[in-house]
Amino acid sequence: MKKILLGFALSIGLSSALAAGSNFPMDKAPNRTNDMVALQNGAKLFANYCLNCHSATYMRYNRLRDIGLTDKQIAENLTFTTDKIGDTMKVTMDPRQAKEWFGVNPPDLTLVARSRAAIGGHSGPDYLYTFLRTYYRDEAKPTGWNNLAFPNAGMPNPFWEMQGERKPMIEKVMSHGQEVEVIKGWETVKPGVWSDNEFDQNMGDLVAYLQWMAEPEQNNRVRIGVWVLLFLSIFMVVAWRLNASFWKDVK
Repeated sequence: MKKILLGFALSIGLSSALAAGSNFPMDKAPNRTNDMVALQNGAKLFANYCLNCHSATYMRYNRLRDIGLTDKQIAENLTFTTDKIGDTMKVTMDPRQAKEWFGVNPPDLTLVARSRAAIGGHSGPDYLYTFLRTYYRDEAKPTGWNNLAFPNAGMPNPFWEMQGERKPMIEKVMSHGQEVEVIKGWETVKPGVWSDNEFDQNMGDLVAYLQWMAEPEQNNRVRIGVWVLLFLSIFMVVAWRLNASFWKDVK
């Protein structure tokens, strides 16, 4: 029940976050779409913390075979009681009831890593990685949480038990004749289950999974693209020499 309630709150804030931009500098997300262990861990985090309310209706559970999981592992660790291995990742919550309860329908997350790339001039993975890692306690907010990447976010920190509680150390400096706030670091208020490094690693894995899920064939596309460019380069040389041979006796 605790995870379900957390998922409900998560759906509200992420819906708002997807519709807004941010001027906060984004951290570079680690590229782990070829790391099977990272993707498997990311899939576990997604199923446990996101899939209670958010669907991924363009992704089937059996597609997780592509990241090295067996049907047995998927069924035992990532699916819910009524789900079948060939089903899409959907939630049982009625969309009409969700909108009535929370004012918004929890967005589908299948393409979230790609959709975020169109806003703010940053990549989708960079935004998600920064967003998940910049929560801090703010008792002035109804949820008790705020976010630097998306100020006044409507959802609390979904991983607050793992990350713990912290607050940013803010310093005011002059920039172009205006006073601006600069984040100088973080102060730990209450430590979490994971260390800072463990938390960053897990968030990197989750973002990697979201990035992979948005385009499962991207690694094959890149690999094939390299061979295509290599072929075109070789063919260009052959075509150039054939052209020179054909026109050498033409005056």
